[in-house]
Amino acid sequence: MAEMTLYHGEPNGPSLTVLAALAETGLDAELVAIDLAAGERHSGSVPHGVATEMSVEGEGPVLAVGGEAMADSVFLAQYLDERAGARLQPTDAHARWEMEMWCRQTIERVAPAAAFLGNRAHTTPRLAAMPDAEFDTILDSIASEDLRKRWTDTRAGNFPDAQEADSRSKIVQGVERIETRLGDGRDWLMGDFSIADLESFAWLAGMEDIVPEAFEGKARAAAWIERMRARPSVAQALNQATSDDPRQSWAPGPEINRWG
Repeated sequence: MAEMTLYHGEPNGPSLTVLAALAETGLDAELVAIDLAAGERHSGSVPHGVATEMSVEGEGPVLAVGGEAMADSVFLAQYLDERAGARLQPTDAHARWEMEMWCRQTIERVAPAAAFLGNRAHTTPRLAAMPDAEFDTILDSIASEDLRKRWTDTRAGNFPDAQEADSRSKIVQGVERIETRLGDGRDWLMGDFSIADLESFAWLAGMEDIVPEAFEGKARAAAWIERMRARPSVAQALNQATSDDPRQSWAPGPEINRWG
């Protein structure tokens, strides 16, 4: 029996990052698919703890190890990588800092924008059709007041125009950042393949249909996306999909940064 259990949603956003990181490491874990947009992360079958209940990521995967429940995709990828022998992170101190700063910007700017737009396009209709009693049961199981509000806003279709415009702008900036980074001819964002590639791809892959203008004329970013899809670990993660297009699978995600 595997020592670790990964409770994951469809391979999109944070679940894609962690599924691919697990595949990269070769570690053994039991995979348990859950429906994040049905609130299943908060059910009794998924281990809970402060790390999961107050996760800044919102509805992301949960890794259970030795009775402890851990959350947040970048940190989970780092845990798996370091447990397996540190192959997805630079060993040089400055390069490690650079990777972590890249991931932080992705977490704080790209991820909330992608979740806002993805939920607006795909999750609101599902939650709006949900019976009130079923939705109230989900809300009652969520410990974080901020996350409950994001669920309520998503169901109500509360997506202010200013936040939509800002979110679209942040996706455009995120793709432009990748295009610029690859300008010296490198294949991967940090030189060697790293968690920065996984986290960036996981949040941006679902934006191609929603913010197509972000990808127009970005030949280097487009080639990078194709390299990501072709990477065996990412392909293995995508094979965990139970829906026709996992890029359309979203659940209330990170809170939008109030500070721009």
